[in-house]
Amino acid sequence: MRLFAAVLPPPAAADELALAVDRLRTLPDADGLRWTGRPGWHYTLAFMGEVDDGLLPELHERLGRAAHRTASFPLRIHGGGHFGKRALWAGAAGGLEEMRLLAERADAAARRSGVSMEEHRRYTAHLTIARSRADADLRPFVEALDAFEGAPWQVGELALVRSNLPVSGVPGEEPRYETVGSWPLERAR
Repeated sequence: MRLFAAVLPPPAAADELALAVDRLRTLPDADGLRWTGRPGWHYTLAFMGEVDDGLLPELHERLGRAAHRTASFPLRIHGGGHFGKRALWAGAAGGLEEMRLLAERADAAARRSGVSMEEHRRYTAHLTIARSRADADLRPFVEALDAFEGAPWQVGELALVRSNLPVSGVPGEEPRYETVGSWPLERAR
């Protein structure tokens, strides 16, 4: 199964972001972007790709330990950015060092469980809100997101999410995401 570790924003934070995305969708050239739906909004910590079922028990155990060793931390959706000319995202503010640490621990847990991980890159907290099939000028969208400041919440768990890729061939169909495990973070000290 195709898996990744993530922080999932609570419904209230997703509601705030949805209002901002609705405004973005009114900008010129917004119809040239494929907007992600609310069920797909998450902060990926460690993308694992295809994981053999036989690795799941150890992966679950190691992710649980990673969560237990990480203190709960504050986070809010904040601003935005882009990767190249094809991915638009909302950023984060608050406990970014704690989130980076949780991402490193989730990555290490996967590696030690035998999951073949891509090369390690510096973690950038981002929640993808739109993609483009061709190069697009995403600057107006990023500029519109600059002032976005969501309300803070306390990140209290690490989630393991299964990504079910579209198989119907229907244009615009998005992956379906299913949380297959979650572990509480330690309480803030």
